Amino acid sequence: MSQSKFPPGWDEERVRKVLTYYEEQTEDEAVAEDEAAFENQAHTVMEVPHELVPAIRELIAKHRPL
Repeated sequence: MSQSKFPPGWDEERVRKVLTYYEEQTEDEAVAEDEAAFENQAHTVMEVPHELVPAIRELIAKHRPL
């Protein structure tokens, strides 16, 4: 069996915690979390074509290293 690869700073425990958080979240909590994301003045939410996502991720990584 091959070992899973995780992004830097991530491991199986962290992935499980994130999954548990979202699996146990109520619909109202999920809606509130989504709405709060749009209220954050420090970030912009936009739609982009799928084919541009890898290039955008690369730009973000260069701007703010993980």
